[in-house]
Amino acid sequence: MAEQYPDQCTPLLEVENLSVSFLQYAGGWGQTVLEAIQGLQLSIGAGEVVAVIGASGSGKSLLAHAIMGILPGNATMSGTIRYRGEALTERRLAALRGRELALVPQSVNYLDPLMRVGDQVRGAVPGRAAASRLRKVFERYQLAARVERLFPFQLSGGMARRVLVSTATIANPQLIIADEPTPGLHPAAVRETLGRFRELADEGCGVLLISHNIESALWIADKVAVFYAGTIVELALKNDFAADGGRLRHPYSRALWRSLPQNDFVPIPGSQPHPNDRSVGCVFAARCELASSECRSVRPDLRELREGMVRCIHAS
Repeated sequence: MAEQYPDQCTPLLEVENLSVSFLQYAGGWGQTVLEAIQGLQLSIGAGEVVAVIGASGSGKSLLAHAIMGILPGNATMSGTIRYRGEALTERRLAALRGRELALVPQSVNYLDPLMRVGDQVRGAVPGRAAASRLRKVFERYQLAARVERLFPFQLSGGMARRVLVSTATIANPQLIIADEPTPGLHPAAVRETLGRFRELADEGCGVLLISHNIESALWIADKVAVFYAGTIVELALKNDFAADGGRLRHPYSRALWRSLPQNDFVPIPGSQPHPNDRSVGCVFAARCELASSECRSVRPDLRELREGMVRCIHAS
């Protein structure tokens, strides 16, 4: 049975001060701690699509794994993750994962090559309901009935993607995390796949879309969280990504927007810092033309500004 809202104004998902680090061996028996995510804040409401965008290696997929409770054994997590106002404990996650909380993974290799598609999609759905739900979800994602009897290697790339989405949505989840759900797809297939997530949000589901493709994310997003070097530097409205990006609040967000081919194709000098090389100050300071001595020595907090949020002392 789905859990009940304690308060209709309560966000579906709240992430507060989330940090994720990894214990690694560093030569011989030495060990080092790699801080991948630091002080992250994010919330998603029912019926809302929040896109998390940023360069590869910024930690976007780790955010998805942290929420779903599937981090590797050498990971340490701190901070708070709440679903419908209550903390997502291990016990609660075990009860909700695959039911109210669903993950659409990045790779179709998550499909079991030795299991027929129908058995994978049905998953934990009770026996009596499984057949009708499978039929409905296949109709929704334009999969023929015969696909149920196929193995993953017999699927085209687009079909495999639709099977992954079917697997995540058959139990009628309330929160869907889609981690780069459209790599390698034709533009028309990308629009179709993302349009399905928009439909689910319009029906009341919360969707966290993780992507490095700003353009495709903007097709369906209500809000956009800009991820850089393990944290969110800006939370913006979809319409802030327009014209020359003048409404955007953070220098990295504007630089990322202007680096697109249709927006002057201006490269961002330098590169994203490795987790071991992040300074005590702003994570973007080394590449920012506005950087001051304060930027290099003090990590700015995420603050509200112009109907969004930003982590920059110069934003106004």
